[in-house]
Amino acid sequence: MKAMVLAAGLGTRLRPITDSRPKALVEVAGRTLLEITLEHLHNFGVNEVIVNVHHFADMVVDYLKSKNSFGMRIEVSREEILLDTGGGLKKAAWFFLDDPKRLDEPFILHNVDVLSAMDLRRMVEFHLEKQALATLAVQNRETSRYLLFDEQSQLCGRRSKPDLKTELVRPAEVMKPLAFSGIHVISPRLLPMISEEGVFSIINTYLNLAARGERILAFHSDEYYWRDLGRPEHLIQAEMDLKTI
Repeated sequence: MKAMVLAAGLGTRLRPITDSRPKALVEVAGRTLLEITLEHLHNFGVNEVIVNVHHFADMVVDYLKSKNSFGMRIEVSREEILLDTGGGLKKAAWFFLDDPKRLDEPFILHNVDVLSAMDLRRMVEFHLEKQALATLAVQNRETSRYLLFDEQSQLCGRRSKPDLKTELVRPAEVMKPLAFSGIHVISPRLLPMISEEGVFSIINTYLNLAARGERILAFHSDEYYWRDLGRPEHLIQAEMDLKTI
């Protein structure tokens, strides 16, 4: 199985730690965020990964070489300018389209700065069973940006704080606001459908596709441990958490 790790960001919320290293190489309990993410993916059968890089890109490349790519096939997608999640995935699309025999095999897209005990196998099974184009791990928690899903768990819009500005792309009698967790399962057939260019969020793509009737679904993941690692204090808490999960 294949995956992409989103690791190109500047890690501004982690400064001053990221003044001298990329966020992918920030450590929790003696292990880098990139190692933790790759190990989680590998444990669920992923053995081919592409990692996008920008901030201190050469440090990530050298790190992967020093670790012999953790026994996996790992490619690197360099971004001269930050392309955001959607632009980054579009640039790396070749990695998931290079084998015509595997175009029906979904792949995982995973932020490097989240720590999770998510059952990725179960999420992939859900994605296949529901014949989704993309499946997003979501939770019922507080956030500044919500995704909105209808009673069939299909994406229908988004809502932002503090003004609760709402954007609807599909009609829905009931809308459930849920927080996205930075983990996706995507069918390769989505990739040629990306019409956006340059720098853009993959969420924009999902909303545009949902407006066209495509199945962009929620995978409810409240039962699993999850933590955002975007701030220094989160790293301290995560180190404590790793002793118990």
